[in-house]
Amino acid sequence: MVNAHLTQAKNIKNDEFYTQYHDIEKEINSYIEYNPDAFKDKIILLPCDDPEWSNFTKYFAQNFKKFKLKKLISTSYAIESKTYKEGFQTTLFEKRSPNFDKKKTRINGKIFTLTKDKTGDNRIDIDDLDWQYLEGDGDFRSKEVKKLRDEADIIITNPPFSLFKEFLAWIIEAKKQFLILGNMNAITYKEVFPLIKENKMWLGVISGARTYIKPDKTKQTMGNTCWFTNFEHGRRHRPLPLMTEAEVIKFATKKQFEKYDNYDAIEVSSVKNIPSDYKGVMGVPISFLDKYNPEQFEIIGMCENEDLYNLKTKIYTTAECKKAYIKKFGKKGTYDLNASGVITNEGIQEKVYQRILIKHKRIKSKK
Repeated sequence: MVNAHLTQAKNIKNDEFYTQYHDIEKEINSYIEYNPDAFKDKIILLPCDDPEWSNFTKYFAQNFKKFKLKKLISTSYAIESKTYKEGFQTTLFEKRSPNFDKKKTRINGKIFTLTKDKTGDNRIDIDDLDWQYLEGDGDFRSKEVKKLRDEADIIITNPPFSLFKEFLAWIIEAKKQFLILGNMNAITYKEVFPLIKENKMWLGVISGARTYIKPDKTKQTMGNTCWFTNFEHGRRHRPLPLMTEAEVIKFATKKQFEKYDNYDAIEVSSVKNIPSDYKGVMGVPISFLDKYNPEQFEIIGMCENEDLYNLKTKIYTTAECKKAYIKKFGKKGTYDLNASGVITNEGIQEKVYQRILIKHKRIKSKK
């Protein structure tokens, strides 16, 4: 499965996957193109990023003057605090430093700061980093890292996969600008989706890194990650070209759109088939958010179990779910019909994949 490695990482809390330099560069360049002063006079915090491993620190250090940064702060976890320790060794960079402490290097995190040309070579880059040990292990939830968060203007990183929800809440609490990588399925979390619905967070420009580096320097492919941000970018305001409902039926689906049994909405299984003239609510794949333009569409909610947005027109009983399972699979079991949109085909109830419920902004909804 595409997401198997992410699921495994979450289950065993193997969070040590590092973003490649060119993936960071492609994403950041998109924001600079949209707003050349996006990072001007800003303090950037990279709260999970040792420059010996992290390309985030390397990238922003190398572009410190270009982006006109005020300050760069990077922190790292102590080696002993990592649940996955294979491949981690004390580097020559650290051993040769006068700050090196054999005991602290295992149990204390580190902080790296960059503000000026320290080496006197008339440029500011990775060689100008100052560093020292933190008092604690570098966990972002600690008081000392929280203090750094409060000092910063922008937070950028690839946070631990297993702590994504908690890390995002940590950022939102401080009301900071941010750009972070995460599992695309996080869109459906009840702690995450409201931020997207209320336009407090959206997807980045590039779909997400596809290949990450593990501590042993080998590569790990993951096909279901994406950037989450509250930085404005040009793609976010680009209208999605669409066909009319009649054109979609004639040239694409060859049939009418089906309505859900449990939502007042139609099923649109492909983003390219969203009808431009439909006045009601539509259920679309979560990949729609890659193309979402807040001036063109309104996000109403999503098909989910708890009916967080009071959109369900039917809630199935346990007996109905069991009956649906027998009809579909020919054996006893339970089919959680309340977890998604439901369509009935030839008397058999089918759950659709995860759907976001949207409608056009420029068209009045049906009364």
